[in-house]
Amino acid sequence: MKQFQPVLLGSDINAYGMARAFHEAYGIVSTAFAHFQLAPTRFSKIVDVHIVEGFGEIETFRKTLIDYAKTMKASLPDTTLLLIPCGDLYANLLSHSSADLAPYYVFNTLDPALNRQLSYKNTFYETCERYGLPYPKTKVITEESAARGEYKNLPFDFPVAMKPADSAAWLDIDFPGRKKAFVIETPEELDKLINLSYGAGYHAEMILQDFIPGDDSHMRVLNAYVDRHHRVRMMFLGHPLLEDPTPEAVGNYAAIIPDYNEEICLKIKAFLEDIGYEGVANFDMKYDDRDQTYKLFEINLRQGRSSYFVTLNGYNLARYFVEDLVEDSAFDGKTVIGRGGKLWMEIPRSIFRDYVVEGEDKRRGMEMVAKGDWGTTLEYRKDRNPMRWLLIRHAFSIYKKRYAQYFKQKADLK
Repeated sequence: MKQFQPVLLGSDINAYGMARAFHEAYGIVSTAFAHFQLAPTRFSKIVDVHIVEGFGEIETFRKTLIDYAKTMKASLPDTTLLLIPCGDLYANLLSHSSADLAPYYVFNTLDPALNRQLSYKNTFYETCERYGLPYPKTKVITEESAARGEYKNLPFDFPVAMKPADSAAWLDIDFPGRKKAFVIETPEELDKLINLSYGAGYHAEMILQDFIPGDDSHMRVLNAYVDRHHRVRMMFLGHPLLEDPTPEAVGNYAAIIPDYNEEICLKIKAFLEDIGYEGVANFDMKYDDRDQTYKLFEINLRQGRSSYFVTLNGYNLARYFVEDLVEDSAFDGKTVIGRGGKLWMEIPRSIFRDYVVEGEDKRRGMEMVAKGDWGTTLEYRKDRNPMRWLLIRHAFSIYKKRYAQYFKQKADLK
């Protein structure tokens, strides 16, 4: 096997999940670069995190990675540097820096035009429309149309889901009650939140959608690996049973069991290959009881923060990156649509027991727990030390407080 070094962009749970995948498969310690140290990679022995001030800015991003590559070339000239973004910001920066970094690294990325088309929710829905992929009924509001009150005439009834089209720009503003997404019950509440959003300095489009009824267990999440030749090598569908109820973390999955739906996978496979995608694609969707369809919410242009659930179930994501980008291994064209038998959680088992809705899915999950067929991203026996153990215990205690404070409030919105 060729010598290679994983270089991860980020320090969050996604980065830790990828570092763990590389360590499990190859025994390798990953290098990571980020502009801020986040808890999941702190005190870890399997990822060496370098915090660089301004690393979220394109010039610093490029210079840091080129300087590191030149240093590695001088000391380890035969080592391939495998670059993997673990967040939206870094995926976007890589897209705009690919020509500068290609002499030094191997990586998957999209050209900026396709990146923008897929990462902005309004243009993603336009793309879904062209490919016949179901998505919720949607009205796109601009700052100018909001000023004219066009959000007051919607082609669907309340409750209404509201979320920013530009997730990165949304992170740069703040106002009391700001969330990743809202479920709005009345026209008065919509009026207030639209004005608060644009008044706080958000300037991009806002997405208003028909709210699909149902709790967290109606959600599905799909991760697909598409190689450098735009062929889908692997797809794995998960069935989230619980989300983080904290306002700023709404939509982050907390528990996922494996699922299988060949029809959905084949539709999305055809879509990804036709648009010339490459890398990991992460789709969020929700089952709509009203017409028995799965409707797409968004695509993330990188593995999801919960994507260790794919590795946990036997489809190690690190191996797909290495076999494609480092080895350029042969592919027979037969896409693997994975099946699995392990429950992934980002929470203590007590939260799963107490907050997942009763039913067959919970029964199946509890059975997995009883058999030991479960795992978390952060609890890795080969990365144990006292400081990390305390960090994880503290994180889990915070989750217990979050659910006690927010879960009923979130449930009331359903």
